[in-house]
This record gives sequence, structure tokens and C-alpha cells, in this order.
Amino acid sequence: MLTQILRLALLTLSLLLPTQMVRAQDAAVDIPAQVTALGEASLRELGAIVTTLASTGDPSVVPVLTALGEGNLYLDETSGAVVIQRGSSITDPLTGEAVDLGADADLSRIRVNNGLRRDISAALSGMTLMSDNPGTRLSAAQGFLAKPDAANLPLLDEAIAAETEANVRSAMQAARAVTILTSEDASVEDKNAAVPQIVSGAGRNAITILTGALANAPDEVKPTIQSAISGLEQGRAVWGALQNVWFGVSLGSVLLLAAIGLAITFGVMGVINMAHGEMVMLGAYTTFLVQLVIRQNFPGLLDYSLLIALPVAFLVTGAIGVGIERGIIRWLYGRPLETLLATWGLSLILQQTVRSIFGPTNQMVIAPTWMSGSTDFFGLAITYNRFWIVIFALIVFFMLLLILNRTPLGLQMRAVTQNRRMASAMGIRTPFVDAMTFGLGSGIAGLAGVALTQIDNISPNLGQNYIIDSFMVVVFGGVGNLWGTFVGALTLGVANKFLEPYAGAVLGKILILVLIILFIQRRPRGLFALKGRAIEQ
Repeated sequence: MLTQILRLALLTLSLLLPTQMVRAQDAAVDIPAQVTALGEASLRELGAIVTTLASTGDPSVVPVLTALGEGNLYLDETSGAVVIQRGSSITDPLTGEAVDLGADADLSRIRVNNGLRRDISAALSGMTLMSDNPGTRLSAAQGFLAKPDAANLPLLDEAIAAETEANVRSAMQAARAVTILTSEDASVEDKNAAVPQIVSGAGRNAITILTGALANAPDEVKPTIQSAISGLEQGRAVWGALQNVWFGVSLGSVLLLAAIGLAITFGVMGVINMAHGEMVMLGAYTTFLVQLVIRQNFPGLLDYSLLIALPVAFLVTGAIGVGIERGIIRWLYGRPLETLLATWGLSLILQQTVRSIFGPTNQMVIAPTWMSGSTDFFGLAITYNRFWIVIFALIVFFMLLLILNRTPLGLQMRAVTQNRRMASAMGIRTPFVDAMTFGLGSGIAGLAGVALTQIDNISPNLGQNYIIDSFMVVVFGGVGNLWGTFVGALTLGVANKFLEPYAGAVLGKILILVLIILFIQRRPRGLFALKGRAIEQ
């Protein structure tokens, strides 16, 4: 134990030397010779060599010490060379270049014990804490934060005094504060002063750190820690609510994509299309096929496969939608029960067709690099795939608004929605408008399928997971009203996410359904009812 303390003290002093002295020592130390000496050294000699190598401050010794601590540093008994071996790869510990030891090589691992591993870890932390790279210094400070040790206080003080990056300095100060709070030698005044620094600099780990320190803290410090924990828990509750709002917006964007096509077909044509979910499913499988072709023939375009799949899925599902309207729906206008049964049977046929072609197992669509990963935005965890789906849903929504309000087809669709007979009398070809409306709604459902490949399994039953929610969104928002669909999707998404932690996913959906039924009793036309003479009758 005394030996380890002395070694650590020597290491700390060596790292605190002025720059000129370190350079002089660096020039005096033969680093390759020291690395070679690791092969035959005893445990005590290994500790001295580790201290000597760390005192040079040379970045080239970091891989050597890292490999030694991980157990990947080997001695070739035949040649006497010290190398790093990871799997089948053998490299030079200083240069990182591949080494060919020949067929006669006899590698034996350079063994270390737990005490030496701690020394190596401290040496590496000290070296990285003085690194020229701010990211490396931040990682080192976080390492000190996770494993506080009073012996590191002089090193932290020196690093804080020299630090120029605000976020790195904050992490160093938090590490110093945690070290003081957990130290037995620190005064009560220093411990009380350390608590606010932990609150401001330790981030999400602050509650865990303070809770762990509370049991062993002096009685004079416990009220300060308790007060800090209470404040952090209140802040966490606020951020938890904001996180639920984000999750609700994310779910609402998915519901918006799935329901927006249903909103215009239901509103214009009055058709209860139970096969709408299968249009979503066909859009997802179209994306899978597009990516499969790109992966096999144009691998360089794999990152753009989703962008390529968007127009393809829209055209494929839109064409299928026009075919369904011309082949089935147009013969059933005015008979809603028969329309419901016909589209429900069609949904079963489409599911079985896809199951026969692709099989019942889930298919995978590879996420592009720009949709992979996540980020922390002021305490909110935001995944890139959800973020881009929210943006995509907004783009689709506003493009559909533009089509309905600024194009001849949109004008005709709105005329048919408000008064079909009068629109027909004015010369509008209502059968053509019906076919184009159904095709447009189906095409948008296909776009929803493209987006859902990034957050859900691609299976023949994909559409069934969203059809009921889509109808609830349309009815709640107001049949045929896009802004109602927008508000309804976001409202239901946020409400679901706030109810799930307390009631569970299934019971939460049941409660939402009951609330919608009660709402429709008071407002049968939803949040935003369409206006028109035919509608008012």
C-alpha cells in the first residue's frame, strides 16, 4: 500500500513539473528502451517504468500503458520484442505499425495486478488531463468524476488553473468537488461549498453522486445535500415532462403520416377504407425492395436509399389506390357497410399476398448514417430517426395543404367535399376527382410506410398497428379537415405518452378511446368541422 502511494505521489509530482523540466526529462528518458524493459520487469519494476513513461508526457506511450492495463501487451521470448496483440493483429506498441515476428514467435503476456492497473489508470488520467485535445481532457475529467481520489486534487487544481474551455473546466471543478465531498480529510466548510459545484457540473449523475455521499456525510453537511437533491428532483420532474412532450410529438408525427391520407379520402369520398393500413405496409415493403436493389447494384447510394424510396413508394401505392377505387370502391358509393366489408376483405388479401411473397418474418431496412444515433438537447434525449420523421411529417402536411389550396385538383376536391351534386352540376368530373383523391391518400400512406421502416418492424401486419389510431385521429380532429388531423394527431400522441407511465400502454389507449367517445358525444363533427351546404344538412 505504501509503495502504491509513493508511486502515485511521484507520478503526480512529475506531472506538475514546469514545462521546461518535463521537456528536459523527456529528452533524458529513452522511451523505446523503457518499453523493451517492460518485457522482463518484475511487478515492482513495472510500476517504476510506468511512472517513468507517464512522466515524459509523450502521447506515444498512451497506447503502451493502455495495452499493459488491458492485458494486451506481450513479450516475444524469441526476439525479446514487446508488442501489442489484439486477436490476430500484432502491432508495434509505439508506432502502431504491423509487426511480423515470424513462425518462431513465442508470445507471453506481461502480467499486472490490480494495484498496478490502478497506477496505470491514474497515469493515463493524468496524461490525458493535460492533453492538447479538449475532448480528451473532458474524458479524463469525467474519469476523475467517476472515481474520485484525494491524491488527484493537486493534479486537478493545476489542470483547472490552466483550462480555457468552459465545459471542460466545469467538469474538472465537478470532479474536484466530488473528491472533496467524499474525502475524509476535507473540512465541513469545503464539503458544503462542494455541493453546489456538483449540482452545476455533474449533470445527470449529480443526484446519484449526492445520494451516495449522503450516508457517510457529516451531520453538518447532510442538510445541504438534502436540499440539493430536492432541487435536482424537481428539475428532473420538469425535464421528464418535457421529454414526454417530445415523445408525444414524435408519436403524433407518426399518427399524422398514417392518418393524413385517410383524412382526405374519408372527408371527400365518405369511404371507410379498412385497407388504408395496407397502403402503409406496401410503402414499407417498397422501401425494402428499393434498398435491396441499391445494396446489390449501387452500394454507393445506400445512404440515399430512403430518399430514392419516397417517390417510388408514393407512385406505387398511389397507383394501387387508383386501381382499388376504379375496381371496387366506385361500385359501392352510398353503401358504407358494404364498403367497409369490401376494404376489410381487401386488407386480408393484401396481407396474405405480401406474406406469400416475402414470408411472415420481419424484414430489415438499414438506417442511413444521417438518421443513426442521438443527441442531448438541453437535457432532452433526441434520436435522429425520430427527429427526421417529425420534420418529414411537417413537410408532407404543408405540401398537402399547398396541393389542396393552390392547385386545380385541390379546388375540385374541396368543391366535391362541400357539395358533390353542385360540383358535378358545375362540370367537375367527380369520378375523376374520387380516383385522384383515393390515389393521393394511398400515396401519402405509402410515404408513411417509408418513415415507419426506421422505427417499426416491416411485416405483413404493419398497417394493422396504425389503422385504428388513424381513424381516431380523423374523427377527433374533424372529418376531412387537415388542420384538425394535425391537431388531433399531436394531441393524441402527447396524451398517450403522458398516460402510459401511469396506466400502461393498453389501458392508456382504452382511456384515450373512452375520452374520444365522450368528446364526440358533445362535438359529433370533431374539433374542426367542415363548412358547406351539403355538410350542414
